[in-house]
Amino acid sequence: MPARLRRSKSSDSLHGQIAAVTGASRGIGLAIAQALADAGCQVALAARFRDARQISHIRQKLGADTFAEPCDVRDERSVSAFFAAVKQRFGRVDVLVNNAGIGGPSRKVAQLSLADWREVIETNLSGMFLCTRAALPLMKRGSSIVNNLSVSAKGVFPGMAAYNASKHGAAGFTNTLREELREQRIRVIGLYPGATDTAIWEQFWPQAPRQRMISPETIARAVVFALSLPPGATVEELVIAPTGGAL
Repeated sequence: MPARLRRSKSSDSLHGQIAAVTGASRGIGLAIAQALADAGCQVALAARFRDARQISHIRQKLGADTFAEPCDVRDERSVSAFFAAVKQRFGRVDVLVNNAGIGGPSRKVAQLSLADWREVIETNLSGMFLCTRAALPLMKRGSSIVNNLSVSAKGVFPGMAAYNASKHGAAGFTNTLREELREQRIRVIGLYPGATDTAIWEQFWPQAPRQRMISPETIARAVVFALSLPPGATVEELVIAPTGGAL
């Protein structure tokens, strides 16, 4: 049976919804996009795609009608252009997944350059703000926002000051956004994945024990479950950790 037809009853509520996912070219973002497509969503994918071949490959995985456009979440004009295209194609956004993010270099504060600091903050924090602000006019009562925050938003990793700061800031942004949108009944979910087997580890721990990590598909399943709850309920924080504990 095709993956798109293997929907559980719990995910039927997502059928026909429009889901915009940033950082969707690989890892957690691509896994969430795939899971949402399998649940019956029409997906709009944003990423810094390398070329047309990468977009073609993603469309082969998710379906030929998948909407995928290059977008740099750090750039206000790029973000505005992406959501303008989403509006023209779909007219609305029911689910926004702010997933775009980078780890940055593993360096102590004394050795961290301002350029590296800015790139991480602008991608992980300012990018989340820009995408949310652009998507909100397209969202109505009952919509949902999922912000990928990482467990580093609840702790710190030495040598990762910019990443830690960006994620703590993103958690504050997420919590504020949730309170602002309660009256509109727009759910805001903070996603806190633990060590997940993605390419981000190649930046600062190439020898990391991947076999002990969570798979991106597991994270995606949890996100679909949270989004499938009845409209009157929400998971405000979704913390997912390896059963064996921290690495």
